[in-house]
Amino acid sequence: MRPFLFRSRSVKRLFSASTTARRSKGEGDGATEENASSPRHADGSTLDKPPAKPNWRCFSYEEIRKATNGFHQDNLVGRGGYAEVYKGVMDDGQAIAVKRLTSASMEEQREKEFLTELGTIGHVHHPNVSSLLGCCIDRDLHLVFEFSSLGSVSSNLHDETSPPMDWKLRHKIAVGTARGLHYLHKECQRRIIHRDIKSSNILLTTNFEPQISDFGLAKWLPSDWSHCAVAPIEGTFGCLAPEYFMHGIVDEKTDVFAFGVFLLEIISGRKPVDGSHMSLLSWAKPHLNDGTMLVDPRLEDSYDLEQLERLTFIASLCVRAAAKWRPSMIEVLHLIEDGEILPDEWKVPDEEEEVEFWGFDDLDECDTPSSSSIGSPTQSFT
Repeated sequence: MRPFLFRSRSVKRLFSASTTARRSKGEGDGATEENASSPRHADGSTLDKPPAKPNWRCFSYEEIRKATNGFHQDNLVGRGGYAEVYKGVMDDGQAIAVKRLTSASMEEQREKEFLTELGTIGHVHHPNVSSLLGCCIDRDLHLVFEFSSLGSVSSNLHDETSPPMDWKLRHKIAVGTARGLHYLHKECQRRIIHRDIKSSNILLTTNFEPQISDFGLAKWLPSDWSHCAVAPIEGTFGCLAPEYFMHGIVDEKTDVFAFGVFLLEIISGRKPVDGSHMSLLSWAKPHLNDGTMLVDPRLEDSYDLEQLERLTFIASLCVRAAAKWRPSMIEVLHLIEDGEILPDEWKVPDEEEEVEFWGFDDLDECDTPSSSSIGSPTQSFT
């Protein structure tokens, strides 16, 4: 069996250390090496208590090949620019999703994408963030996740062959996704900016609990950085914050903007960009003061008016063009979980009136960034 040959020496050390740890502790316990980047005090000294070890483990190629029936096409559930996702079942009955990076990208780029996602999601643990089970570097690069049999929010929300998603579920998804984003921004070991929050990247567990997935574009920011600039600009049409789309500026407010679009999608049942290239933001802008004008007509009157008005108000704050006037995710959580709404506290000063929304009314006539190049276990657990 031929292992994937990494160019990076640090990667070689990572997996040689991981293999050593597994051999010393036993193949089945999922142990990995200690995180090399331990948290430090301001003076650079290491904290007394080391971070917890990641829970993921290294799978053998035979394990995942057998689970996916040899990566049979019948088990293919998602495909992106640089990855394919296969459903599989382990010997113990556990359903998994195997994300295999394809040869569509250069070897060095594939290694970079693999390490980005592994190094990001490998250290997170939250009910509203997709769980990484492990990886495999035999023959190719693979990430192994828990399989979400109910699919993504997008696949459920926009399924025209099924009854419309009920309001109670939509609200639950909004709350859970907000909790997951707050965790990524403030509570996990690394400060993570997702960069591609959208309905197809929010998976649903068997009890319809939302889980943020696909960290192929994610960035982590040191605590003393206010933001970072990235290139190339990648993401999804209709969900990109203006400062990111135009200048490549990334911070927590990048995700907040996308979360606002996500809320509008949940409320309205409309996609971020429709078939006529009209953005959801452009359509929703005139109605942000009246949630009843935005609500999915398929719901008729089957929704909670107070919750609708609350979500609409939060969405209107999140999609503000100027990042500094958007709320943080902890403020979003406070508002979404029945915190007192005081519109005057969120009023933008007259001297700093909002600029126009960065819309996508005609995508054919403007230069646009590419959408996320990484396929994910979100795209088709449908």
